[in-house]
Amino acid sequence: PLAMILGVVMLSAIGYVAMSSGRRPFGAVNEHVSPVLGWAWLIAAMLANLVWCLPQFALGTGAIQQNLFPSLEKSDAATWGAGLALFVLAAIVVRAYDRDSRGVKLFELILKAMVGIVVISFFLVVGKMTLAGALDWGAILRGFVPNPAYLFKPAPAIAEAVAATGDHAAAWTEYILGTQKSKIIAGFGTAVGINMTFLLPYSMLRKGWGKEHRGLAIFDLSTGLIIPFMLATGCIVIAAGSQFHGKTDDILDASGAVIAGKEGGFNAVADTLVKKIHAADLKALAPEAAPAKIAEFRGRLSAEDRRVAAMLVDRKDRDLAKALAALAGEGTGRIVFGVGVLGMALSTIIILMLINGFCVCEALGRPGDRTAHFLGSLMPGLIGMCFPLIWTAQSRAALAVPTSVIGGSLLPIAYFTFLLLMNSKSLLGDAMPRGARRVRWNGLMIVATAAATFGSIWALKDQALGSLPLGKIGIGGLAALFVLGL
Repeated sequence: PLAMILGVVMLSAIGYVAMSSGRRPFGAVNEHVSPVLGWAWLIAAMLANLVWCLPQFALGTGAIQQNLFPSLEKSDAATWGAGLALFVLAAIVVRAYDRDSRGVKLFELILKAMVGIVVISFFLVVGKMTLAGALDWGAILRGFVPNPAYLFKPAPAIAEAVAATGDHAAAWTEYILGTQKSKIIAGFGTAVGINMTFLLPYSMLRKGWGKEHRGLAIFDLSTGLIIPFMLATGCIVIAAGSQFHGKTDDILDASGAVIAGKEGGFNAVADTLVKKIHAADLKALAPEAAPAKIAEFRGRLSAEDRRVAAMLVDRKDRDLAKALAALAGEGTGRIVFGVGVLGMALSTIIILMLINGFCVCEALGRPGDRTAHFLGSLMPGLIGMCFPLIWTAQSRAALAVPTSVIGGSLLPIAYFTFLLLMNSKSLLGDAMPRGARRVRWNGLMIVATAAATFGSIWALKDQALGSLPLGKIGIGGLAALFVLGL
């Protein structure tokens, strides 16, 4: 919720600027702030579109293969076929948008219904669990308040199990903190993505909104984003968390053995510990001998280590669907969840493609060019369709985390740009906030920009490619952009 609130502040600011000036933001930034920041914003938005399309295709194909047609789960041909089908359907819809086709409205209604079904189902699941007394609403409500302590220690549901591993607790804690950091940054980056900051002002100008609509736009953003976001994602997280957070019974049986079909996810987590605590032994082996030795060490892990590993396994779409089992049974829950996830993935793919089309038109200086927009829109789809070549982990849903970390690390570029734009008298003239209004706007925007910058630095600082400190280079790049923007 905090990330969404800060994001709405910045979206309100860029909407205010666009409606007050009547100018397309990319050109306004280049002319009145800095071409460096303008192009950085555009390139970062395009990069976010390309990167974020990967998990959407993974989610969509996962919903088809794991929830709707489980018999196809092991088929690589089905994976590529489902990805191609998503791409073709999204491209058809994008082309229809360019032509203002009436069929688009019907398609939008179908997508909304698909997503609505699963959201309503999770509402009902939470309601049923509440009536059964299975939820601690005091703890849930406290969870809406950000707790900085979880930046530095495991969540309570996992901490006790980690402590029980004895000498391995430090290694597990390091792994968990890295995972928690990635998920926190992912949540911050996806609540309001940098690409959405590019789309919003253009959609407002396309509707013909001007100065008289500024109050309505801010109200619409506040009520139309924050409240539905908190309700929908809150119920999904509550239902899924009650099923999986700190739990092991869907990964390990009563004897502590890994349940059939769960080996891939369990081994991936357990092997991170094995490789850390036995690094010296493994380094001395020939590469072809390492897998067998890792498996041997994995088999020697204590029951406590195996329990922690089971808690940390990324669940698949099929597993997440079981959160709906309490409402309508496992089979129906699997289908409902699959339909909803497919609708979410497809609608997001379409939005990302549309945004990228706008970015390409602006980059080429050809706003409104339908051909340029359509060709630009195909770029994220083509990249996303190739996700099987990039992501080979067991859980396709987990691809959203690393890609969202990348997106979140780009967010300060947009926020810093909007902060400068809101204080540009040459652009806004008499519409520039003054007095107490200016203090309020700047105060909120500085907090949002500072939070986004902290998150970006935190996400990037330890990233490296071999001996190349890519994260530190990225931080240096952000600092250079800020200096050049001033």
